[in-house]
Amino acid sequence: MTVFADLIPIAERIAARLVERQESVAVSESSAGGLVSAALLAVPKASVWYQGASVTYTPNVARGLLGLSRGDLPEGVRSSTEPYALFMAGVIREKLRGTWGLCETGAAGPEGNPYGDAAGHTCVGVVGPTTASFTLETGASDRPANMLLFARFALERFEAVIR
Repeated sequence: MTVFADLIPIAERIAARLVERQESVAVSESSAGGLVSAALLAVPKASVWYQGASVTYTPNVARGLLGLSRGDLPEGVRSSTEPYALFMAGVIREKLRGTWGLCETGAAGPEGNPYGDAAGHTCVGVVGPTTASFTLETGASDRPANMLLFARFALERFEAVIR
């Protein structure tokens, strides 16, 4: 199983790349519970390239913190999908004025989410100079393990996109 310390080297490589390119990232995560941001913030001088984040775990956060309404979502788009991850990556990028927006959204477990996704399902969206989305299915119901795997997946995919 991944441990939090395993995420730090990925975050350090991301930081180095962002600093080299004079770019920044803003993060929206849900089922990773803030672990993506925690790993990024564990890198010294993160304030140079880390814009901020939201753990957008409920619709109330989307409405209250990000100022979104149901009508802002593109028609047919729901949470825990690649289109939603791309939408939220774009929203957080715009709200926090980052070069990049990174979003993770899924179902950590032990049960699936209300949308029908099984535990161990997450989607990641990256929006910036390049746009990409990805899905991971762990097949596991272990909530803490999935949270770490989701964070690792999001960081690794983001690192691959910004190379």
